[in-house]
Amino acid sequence: MYKIKVNSAHTFDVTKESLEELDTVKSTNNNYHILQDHTPIHAEIVTSNFNRKLYTIKVNNTVYNVDIYDALDQQIEALGFEIGASKQVNDIKAPMPGLILEINVKEGQTVTENDPLLILEAMKMENVLKSPRDGVIKSIQVKQGQTVDKNMLLIAFEA
Repeated sequence: MYKIKVNSAHTFDVTKESLEELDTVKSTNNNYHILQDHTPIHAEIVTSNFNRKLYTIKVNNTVYNVDIYDALDQQIEALGFEIGASKQVNDIKAPMPGLILEINVKEGQTVTENDPLLILEAMKMENVLKSPRDGVIKSIQVKQGQTVDKNMLLIAFEA
């Protein structure tokens, strides 16, 4: 069962079976035609964040913000933890030993989540390390061409 929260105000319980029973046709990439009780409904996914299960959906020209909570999210909430709360990542460490091929940021630079920070070559493969969050680069602890060990501090964010 899924718990759907619309505009942070209205909550609905939805089963997988009830979703499968919907008379839905995908018309284009993010557009759907839904028939409910012989009434046509046009739905469009305007924005989506699959990892956070957050969506902005336009239904018949009205925009809704939708949060989806699966069984695990509901268990976490029942235990009293905040859903979506995560540890603030302030340090980027080497996930494996390798060679710094390229550094794409500077100290003091503002970055957004998923911006490429640097390229680490390991086992003859180039690995792009991306920013885990929005923030400001506090310090860069490595230089291009430097060999690094696993768990070595590469970049620190301002807290």
